[in-house]
Amino acid sequence: QVQLVESGGGWVQIGGSLRLSCAVSGLTFSSYAVGWFRQAPEKEREFVQGINFDGTVRYNGRSARGRFSISRDDAKSTVYLQMTSLEPSDTAVYYCAAAESLDMSPRVYKYWGQGAQVTVSS
Repeated sequence: QVQLVESGGGWVQIGGSLRLSCAVSGLTFSSYAVGWFRQAPEKEREFVQGINFDGTVRYNGRSARGRFSISRDDAKSTVYLQMTSLEPSDTAVYYCAAAESLDMSPRVYKYWGQGAQVTVSS
C-alpha cells in the first residue's frame, strides 16, 4: 500500500519560514518524482515545486520562485519543501504527490498525500 504523509504544516507569521516533509512508503522511492501542490479555498490546485527521481531536475511553479526549495533524501524516502518569506497568499493545504515522471500537471501524479494546512498571517 502506497502512502504519502505530509508533516510540518501549521501557522506562521508573515515573512516566516516553514519546512514541509513528505514521507513516502510502499513504492520504490528512488524511481519516482515527487511534486508539491497547494490548494486554497475556492481555488484550483496549483503546482508549487517538484523534483525528479534522482534529484537532478527541479521544476518551479510561479509562486515558488526565489522563495521555496525542494530536496529529497532517498535514505529516508522523504521529500522536503523549504518555504521562506511566506505571505498570506501562501495560505493553503499543501499536498505531496508521486509520479513516474516529473510534471507540473496534477493529472500525472498517481499517488497523493492527505495534505497539510499552512496558514500565514500577522
